[in-house]
Amino acid sequence: MTTPNETLRAVRVSLRLSQDEFAKRLRTAGDDQGEPNDASKRLVQRWESGEVRSPRPVYVRALEAVTRIPVEHLGFEVPLLPPRVSADGRGGHDMSSVERDVDPSRAPGPSGENFSGIWLSHYEFFSSSREGTFTGLHHVLFTQRGNRITARSLPGASSNPDSPLSIDLTVDRNVVTGTWTEQTAQDGYYQGARYHGAIQLLIDPTGRCMTGKWVGFGKEFEVNTGPWEFRLLDRSTNATTVSRFSTPPQI
Repeated sequence: MTTPNETLRAVRVSLRLSQDEFAKRLRTAGDDQGEPNDASKRLVQRWESGEVRSPRPVYVRALEAVTRIPVEHLGFEVPLLPPRVSADGRGGHDMSSVERDVDPSRAPGPSGENFSGIWLSHYEFFSSSREGTFTGLHHVLFTQRGNRITARSLPGASSNPDSPLSIDLTVDRNVVTGTWTEQTAQDGYYQGARYHGAIQLLIDPTGRCMTGKWVGFGKEFEVNTGPWEFRLLDRSTNATTVSRFSTPPQI
């Protein structure tokens, strides 16, 4: 039984690329590096399904070029790459492999050191009692201090009336981990129930999108999970901007 590579899929989605478009980017990167490859939609599907856990070296270099993320952080099981022979016939270490001048565990994060601003929160959840998938949308104010982010939904800025959302996050390079709490409306379907859980996200290379998953308990106290995405709307946090986004999101 294989385990899907959710990390790679999240990175691809954050780049707004289909599997076919991602494969094309990999082929272009290979050509630019002088190492043509045969990346295809089917290969990307095999990676994301977990059918292939360890990409060949030629794909490792292309993956890192396209995502700008060390391959060790893309959900793969990556062995040390062998030395690559240079054009003049002399051997040399592959500086895209685990053996780098810089420790990959200390790889720099994506562009943008501070994520304070107004973000659109978009999550999905399945309701067993209503037998359907539903969406929650909020305009959320991010306030960052050091590597900690405090996120709170703006007043009146929810697709579901009176369902304030609060999130506490820690940033570690391109990975964001934390907890969330949502208080449902007293007169809504969940009758004022308070839900909470954990969340983990990947930041895309532009620093303007975070994509990942939430986990939490349901109405019958079963553990559920689903996708969660944040998209930056405005870097300003002044009163005028906050007032402008204190309305239900329109999508």
